[in-house]
Amino acid sequence: MDSSCCKSLSKTKSLTPTPPPLPPAANVCSSKCLLKNNYASRGRSYVSSATKDLWGRLFYEGYKADVCINTENGGVVYAHSNILAMASPVIRGMLKQATRLDRWRSIPISGVPHDAVRAFIQFLYTSCYEKEEMEEFILPLLVLSHVYVVPHLKSECEKKLELDLLTIDNVVDVFQLSLLCDAPRLSLICHRMMLKNFKAVSESDGWVAMKQSHPVLEKGVLLSVAEEENAKSERLRKLNERKTYLQLYEAMVALVHICRDGCRTIGPHDKDFKANQPCRYTACKGLELLVRHFAGCKPRVPGGCVHCKRMWQLFELHSRLCADPDYCRVPLCRNFKQRILKQSKKDEIRWKILVEKILRTKGVGIAPWFRPQ
Repeated sequence: MDSSCCKSLSKTKSLTPTPPPLPPAANVCSSKCLLKNNYASRGRSYVSSATKDLWGRLFYEGYKADVCINTENGGVVYAHSNILAMASPVIRGMLKQATRLDRWRSIPISGVPHDAVRAFIQFLYTSCYEKEEMEEFILPLLVLSHVYVVPHLKSECEKKLELDLLTIDNVVDVFQLSLLCDAPRLSLICHRMMLKNFKAVSESDGWVAMKQSHPVLEKGVLLSVAEEENAKSERLRKLNERKTYLQLYEAMVALVHICRDGCRTIGPHDKDFKANQPCRYTACKGLELLVRHFAGCKPRVPGGCVHCKRMWQLFELHSRLCADPDYCRVPLCRNFKQRILKQSKKDEIRWKILVEKILRTKGVGIAPWFRPQ
């Protein structure tokens, strides 16, 4: 090539435009990032049974397996290091530390039955389990999923225990494991079940074992049982108290009804009565008998007769609730209103508390002729 040709080529090269600059690093997206974004945009897809069968065959046949998992009683499970490392970060660390003999690496998993380890490794391949194996090895699988950080298997074990497999016989064992395996919801469900069925649970073998090995847990459960009994007694007391206040309110309404409108065989002198006429006040029948006794009792003084004493108390309670004593037709209403001014401060506070509790218990729908003092 002559010199003139070289000069022309060099001139052509100098006239070639320079390429544009590369985009900033923030705008550069690697192929790995693009692949990840494309996978996320597609979302989760349904895994067919054929794919699961393929992974199951890979586990059962052990094609090109490179890991030996040593289990109890000399058992061995063969697996693939790549799959185990991707499924469990703990096993990944164990594989990094395992020494290689020829092409095999060996890791131990002890403390649980061989078949439970095999079911665990199979789940790492297929994310599936056999119903019979789950029912038989539910507790070892819960422990393995927690120790080797397999959260989807752990949540599946917790769900199966909560819905199907939790019984009186195993609830104490599950309670202890749930505390060790950081499963707060499962421990709470076990705790509630033990409190609800404490008599049967306390006679189980699991309770006897926990009493010997973990007396602190036993003491805590017994304390919870005592607190539950106290809370139950308190709820029952409040329920009975509420029932009493509602009965007193109904008695006050029935008393006004009897004295103003009349009911069946008793009431104002200007009313006509029918012995079998229906009455919508449930307290009327008992109160009617009490009024009849009060009207005919000879020692009708506050401390002379138990029934009369109760009637006096009802009259006074009515006067505390009555909104218009000047037009009230209940006997002695105005007299008790005047008597209130002469009562001691202690009695005044006691009656005021009773009235407030009755009105608060009744809540809405208080009769218009009643009001707090």
